[in-house]
Amino acid sequence: MPPPPTIHTAMHAHLTNRRANSCLRKLSLTPQASIDFSSNDFLSLTCFPVLKTAFLAELTNSPSFSLGSGGSRLLDGNSAYAEDLEREIAAFHGAQAALLFTSGFDANAGFFACVPQTGDVVLFDEFVHASVREGMKLSRAGSCVSFAHNSVGDLRAKIEGLRADERIRVGERNVFVAIESLYSMDGDLSPIEVILELVEALLPKGNGHVVVDEAHSNGIYGAQGRGIVSSLGLEDRIFARLHTFGKGLACNGAAMLCTPLTREYLINYARPLIYSTAMSFPSLAAIKVVYTLMTQGGTESRIIYLNQLIEHMYHQLTTLLPYTKHPLTGGQLLQLPNEIPRSPIFALLTPEPRGLAGYCQDGGFMVRAIVPPTVPKGTQRVRICLHAGNTFDDVERLVIRIKSWLEIRGNVGGGDEASVGFGKAVL
Repeated sequence: MPPPPTIHTAMHAHLTNRRANSCLRKLSLTPQASIDFSSNDFLSLTCFPVLKTAFLAELTNSPSFSLGSGGSRLLDGNSAYAEDLEREIAAFHGAQAALLFTSGFDANAGFFACVPQTGDVVLFDEFVHASVREGMKLSRAGSCVSFAHNSVGDLRAKIEGLRADERIRVGERNVFVAIESLYSMDGDLSPIEVILELVEALLPKGNGHVVVDEAHSNGIYGAQGRGIVSSLGLEDRIFARLHTFGKGLACNGAAMLCTPLTREYLINYARPLIYSTAMSFPSLAAIKVVYTLMTQGGTESRIIYLNQLIEHMYHQLTTLLPYTKHPLTGGQLLQLPNEIPRSPIFALLTPEPRGLAGYCQDGGFMVRAIVPPTVPKGTQRVRICLHAGNTFDDVERLVIRIKSWLEIRGNVGGGDEASVGFGKAVL
């Protein structure tokens, strides 16, 4: 039998290498009985009866109802309903204009691929989302350079270095700074206000442009869930904002908030928008009803409760401090947050994320092991996300389960996960 084609050999080798390094990704199904401490459904709106009822009513009562969109928005997929929704979203977030995309990934990739011009520079936080990186690969920008995560000092050094270019100094070339308001793996917030002041001070000709990804903060920060930029009153000083709907808002799709000029430019040059089928009416209707719910204050109580749950989770985790080091080896079994997180995302760093995640999953708690390449080497973790649908009792029982794992690991002298009989974690 002849050897398999080269491409098959190459793919097999890459997958084998990833499997050997415990980095192989697989699709999985979440057991229905599990308690969700993993998804990004922060407000638990996916199963909120009020939202379901409003969505079905919108489908039933709207004369715009149809199953498919019929094509891309530039051909047959546009509608008055979509344009009205964009205006509503822009007004809610205090933006001049909004442009809908089928996903946050498409919006980021399309924006960074086409907006930076030849010779411009993109400075990006080293933890910025893969979609931004994908866009930068296709960008005409002269260079794309990372700065240390949330480091205003490193960003300052990078911008000062760029000022050696006279065309940047006089404002003929642009510098884009790409950040996220809330980073999904560590759950930490960006110092947006300080970054903005720095950019404006070092690039006074107006050629410094801050772009903020609010994917994980949409719906859970600011008045009625308008986001972190709005909560800081910085709407008019940010060049563009990405707000996605697939996390806290329990829908799908995204909107880029920007000026009318930038919106028109994206319509003409953002390839993911130009060549993608537009969102269907049911998707648009879901977005509309959740924004109506937020505007009417229907999510406020859930936001308040979520913040109470964050505080409770932190205080429960502090009870684990005596168990976080191995009593024999002194090795760190678990690293806990040293202060109350400012988000519903808790990153529990551990050298054995699969073991801990699998043990929690076996106990009926859905948490996920996050390993390289998703996070940098040496920062593997179990990621816990809190939701408005979780109870204080759920949190307490999860922490008890983590404590049980720590006690088992502490009684095993230098053994690995397999020696304790832990199952494999679902990724």
